[in-house]
Amino acid sequence: MVDILHRIGVVAPSPEKVYEALTTVEGLAGWWTVDTGGDAAVGGTLAFRFPPVGGFDMEVVELRPSERVVWRVVDGPEEWIGTTVNWNLRQDGDYTIVLFSHEGWREPVEFMHHCSTKWGSYLMSLKSLLETGAGAPAPRDVQISDWH
Repeated sequence: MVDILHRIGVVAPSPEKVYEALTTVEGLAGWWTVDTGGDAAVGGTLAFRFPPVGGFDMEVVELRPSERVVWRVVDGPEEWIGTTVNWNLRQDGDYTIVLFSHEGWREPVEFMHHCSTKWGSYLMSLKSLLETGAGAPAPRDVQISDWH
C-alpha cells in the first residue's frame, strides 16, 4: 500500500478554524468543491461532486475537535474506495500545522500522481480560505488534466 502525504502551515491562532473548515459542509465547500453535501457527524456520509467527472462519498470515521479528522472513501473511483483521508492538526507558534494523508492506495497508479497534485492544490485553497477569506474550490480550482 502507498500513501499521499502533504503538510501545510496555516496562519491561525488556534486549530479551531481549520477544524471547522474540515468538519462543516460550508467549510468544505469553501475550499474543496462548491458541490458538497451530506452529514458531517461521525457515522455520517459527506458527498463531494466535481462535475463533469464525478465525485466521492466519504464516511466520517473520527472527529477530535481541533486535533484530527478521518474519512473513509465509500464510493467514487475504484482506486479510492476503501482508502482513508486523515487530517492531523497541531499548533506551532502562529501556525496551525495540517498533516494530511490519503492512505491505503493499492499501488502508485498514474491517477494517484494526479490526485497527489490536486490534493496539494486544494490544501493551498484551504490555506487561502483561512488566511484571506477566499479559497479556490472546484470548479474554480486549477485544472491540471482531463481528470480536472
